[in-house]
Amino acid sequence: MRMDTISGLAEQFGVSTRTIRYYEELGLLKPSRTEGGRRIYNARDVTRLKLIIRGKRFGFSLDEIKEMILLFDEDQTGEKQLKVTIQYGQEKLAEVNERICELVEIREEIERLLTEFKGRLSE
Repeated sequence: MRMDTISGLAEQFGVSTRTIRYYEELGLLKPSRTEGGRRIYNARDVTRLKLIIRGKRFGFSLDEIKEMILLFDEDQTGEKQLKVTIQYGQEKLAEVNERICELVEIREEIERLLTEFKGRLSE
């Protein structure tokens, strides 16, 4: 069974140990402890951390990420987790598409203004 320390995970995922401890405080990670009190993370914790980081990268809130992750504990078939993940994913995709439209409009306006300004300089 794979076992990782907090510093090992922090280095592997490019996050601080404080961030990992915060995720533990939120109940997202549940490491075991050595007799000396050191945290030891198993494969499940590593997988959860991957999901947390991916979720953050996609713009999900920690509450949304927590709900999606903890649903698997509630329903081992993964069906509830998948349904909620699909719902949140569709909402996030709509937000991303809306933002892309906004950025395209901004780009077009900047291009139009640059063309106009260059034309003024050429006169």
